[in-house]
Amino acid sequence: MSKTPERKINSKMISQGILRAVGIILGVVLVLYFLWQIQSVIAYLAIAAVIALIGRPIVLFLRRKLKLPNTLAVILTMIFMVAILAGIISLFVPLISEQGKNLALLDIDKLQANINTLYVEITEYIGASPEVVGEILQESELEKTLVDRLDIGFIPNFLNSFLNVLSTASIGLFSVLFISFFFLKDSNLFQRGILAFVPQNKETGTVNSIDKINNLLSRYFVGLLLQIFILFVIYTITLLIVGIENAIVIAFLCALFNIIPYVGPIIGGAIMIVLTMTSNLGMDFSTVILPKTGYVLIGLVVGQLVDNFFSQPFIFSNSVKSHPLEIFLIIIIAGLLFGVVGMIIAVPGYTAIKVILKEFLAENKLVKSLTKTL
Repeated sequence: MSKTPERKINSKMISQGILRAVGIILGVVLVLYFLWQIQSVIAYLAIAAVIALIGRPIVLFLRRKLKLPNTLAVILTMIFMVAILAGIISLFVPLISEQGKNLALLDIDKLQANINTLYVEITEYIGASPEVVGEILQESELEKTLVDRLDIGFIPNFLNSFLNVLSTASIGLFSVLFISFFFLKDSNLFQRGILAFVPQNKETGTVNSIDKINNLLSRYFVGLLLQIFILFVIYTITLLIVGIENAIVIAFLCALFNIIPYVGPIIGGAIMIVLTMTSNLGMDFSTVILPKTGYVLIGLVVGQLVDNFFSQPFIFSNSVKSHPLEIFLIIIIAGLLFGVVGMIIAVPGYTAIKVILKEFLAENKLVKSLTKTL
């Protein structure tokens, strides 16, 4: 009988433990659900943080070199960045207009005929008849997605969807600019938000980590802009030599895709080649379209060689202080786990993790070997 109270106590403790565990799980689920519902806001905060990191060197330059007040320096920086964004958007207007004419977007039948003509010219040039190619495609069960079943009626619908997305993006753009202004104006705003969730005895280490992360990522994003600019120059020269209209806009668009590691250059190159061919629809394939496409392909190869053997190693070694092979493995792993988004955020995310590990686990042997360059 003497064990009965003990059993009651143990049962009560077990019940409380189960209830506590259920409460924790329920709380985590609710937090995750809440974060999922406000994912657009989180995306705005993340983009604004990146913009603030890019604009941070400009604000510091205006404050330290020109002795401008902080608010004025931030306003001038925001005006400068908005002007660049507006200039970039305005560059795409003539490209869309010109490509709309080239592709005859308002005349689907004409576009169908132009693409079919280009297809026939390509097959004749490589020595194969359209009938033979059609049989091969039919045997490989790809004919539903290629020329003989080509359905381009989706283009007007796509343009309407694009306009809807554009209207939604304008709201996001305003939100991002608004948040970015306050991130730049009060550089400690984001830091204070993080410290609110950090124990008091860890605040010093957290502040040191945030400062170091800000410096490294600012250098990384500025270096990334330099990388895009180098590709932009190479692509622009190539397209101007070939004689492609709107060369500057096409070069910028394709260089911008380089933000996505490894996959981006392939997408950008494919777009450049397609735009080169569609810009010359109706001309002779063997004497005009093929040579121009070949020259553009050479320019793409040169740009990627310069990027892979000069730009990227320089940026990674001097901005985030990581070995190129280390970065390569991290990007591949992030891509396998999280797709394209993972590849984009792999380098800044890995850099932040390294800084935090060095600050709080500096004596760990593995951490020492990974962060010895920081």
